[in-house]
Amino acid sequence: MELDTAALLAAAIENDFTGVIRVEAGGECLFEQAFGMADRAHRIPNTPDTQFGMASGSKTFTALAVLSLVAEGTMALDDPARRWLGGDLPQVDDAVTVRHLLGHRSGVGEYLDDDADADEYLVPGSPHIYTSPEDFLPLLDVPMLAAPGTGFEYSNGGFVLLGLLAQRASGVRYQDLVRERVLRPAGLQHTDFLRSDELPGSAALGYLYPDSLRTNIFHLPIEGSADGGAYLTVGDARIFWLALAAGAIVPLELVEEMTTAVSDHDPEWPYGLGLWLPRPGGVWAMVGADAGVEMKSEHVPAHDLTWTVLANESEKAGPMMRHLRLWREAALG
Repeated sequence: MELDTAALLAAAIENDFTGVIRVEAGGECLFEQAFGMADRAHRIPNTPDTQFGMASGSKTFTALAVLSLVAEGTMALDDPARRWLGGDLPQVDDAVTVRHLLGHRSGVGEYLDDDADADEYLVPGSPHIYTSPEDFLPLLDVPMLAAPGTGFEYSNGGFVLLGLLAQRASGVRYQDLVRERVLRPAGLQHTDFLRSDELPGSAALGYLYPDSLRTNIFHLPIEGSADGGAYLTVGDARIFWLALAAGAIVPLELVEEMTTAVSDHDPEWPYGLGLWLPRPGGVWAMVGADAGVEMKSEHVPAHDLTWTVLANESEKAGPMMRHLRLWREAALG
């Protein structure tokens, strides 16, 4: 399972990568290096301990918060969303279930254009008004795209809806629910929902362009919500995967359900319940991209293999991800 670290380093330098890369196998760190600046104006470099925005990578945290409520009987996978929506969002089909939402098979309408350019302003109004899934209700009141359960359609709106359901079912604010049900049991000490208007010195600013000081502060909600936006470190990514595989966050039977493909819409990238499951089999993945943010973290439990790429500039992580994916495929045969 030898990693060509020289080629990986060369790819990072050639593509002006800004962020952190870490590869670990069997408890041995094969590669860990930081590149670029966490704060360009003040010349603060990225380090392996820098916290980076996860974008949609933290959808997995939402899924686990929901599954923790399933484990205790507060929710069930086949519960209808309408149980907690009541009269809100009347355009959501009454047949939409928690399971549909977790697998991006709900057919609910979308509020965000994932195909937009990285520097487009996608959320209407001021970013500071979005601090709870409840704040997204006006944006989620859109027509259905398809009948529930008929196909895979990646949905940010569906995961915001999941966060809303979990918040209402538990009576706990979404971000606090994730802290209590996911981050704390997993032992993640450097992962959290950070406000963009009070980022600590340990967090990287997200930049829109190379050699520019323009950040993503007006492009994203001021605080991450159920469809993404938490911050983590490469070290915490590894800790998270080990905790998930050990059943420390939710029981192993739910981990098994979560990591079983419910959609083969793309033979190379099936999806489970809150996790991508890229081929060859046995790989778990969190993926995210947003204005000023790009990340991917993969884990292969059977081989105790983890690799994570965290970037604080738009569209910067791709070449490193492709390099590591080819290595992972070769390593797994």
